[in-house]
Amino acid sequence: MKNTDTRTATLEFWFEFASNYSYLTVMRIDALAAEYGVAVVWKPFLLGPVFKSFGWNNSPFVLQKEKGAYVWQDMTRQCKKYRLPWTRPTDFPRASLLPMRVALVGAEQPWMSEYCQRIMQINFVEDRPIDHADVVNEVLTSLNLPASDILLAAQSEENKRRLRLQTEQAHQRGIFGAPTFFVGTDMFWGNDRLEDALIFAAQSKHQT
Repeated sequence: MKNTDTRTATLEFWFEFASNYSYLTVMRIDALAAEYGVAVVWKPFLLGPVFKSFGWNNSPFVLQKEKGAYVWQDMTRQCKKYRLPWTRPTDFPRASLLPMRVALVGAEQPWMSEYCQRIMQINFVEDRPIDHADVVNEVLTSLNLPASDILLAAQSEENKRRLRLQTEQAHQRGIFGAPTFFVGTDMFWGNDRLEDALIFAAQSKHQT
């Protein structure tokens, strides 16, 4: 009998361009999600306000020296594992407000994945600042997109408010780091849980 089930399993992907582990996921999630038949719902949010709610004024990788030393060793290993280029950023965590606002504009657009990958490459491969209009313009133009219109929309008061609200929602849902994935109310944290989250999403579709 022909399968007439047209429902699509979905996975929410909460991420930040300043997050090194989000880099690993951004570069892999599209191909893996396609393998599992799962649609990705991109959820950009700001880690800074979440960290401040815990009383931190910086990334825990900076505040805790030993954790930071481990993370950079781990990133080298993980990038080798996934065959991804990697350059330890000379400025970490980098300011990312403007590219995050643009990501919110593009969250449901077909160019979202390519845009995010390019921003991540500039940060974690080319070791360049990302929170500049000329850099974001460069990326959007390279994707043959109307850069001026997108930047204007990203900087609108409505879009700024939307990003603040999405960040508040992340905090309310218990997100404490990035990347984080949701399948319904089930949360998975960390790049190393991406495959687990995709399997769970694919299985959940057939159990509903």
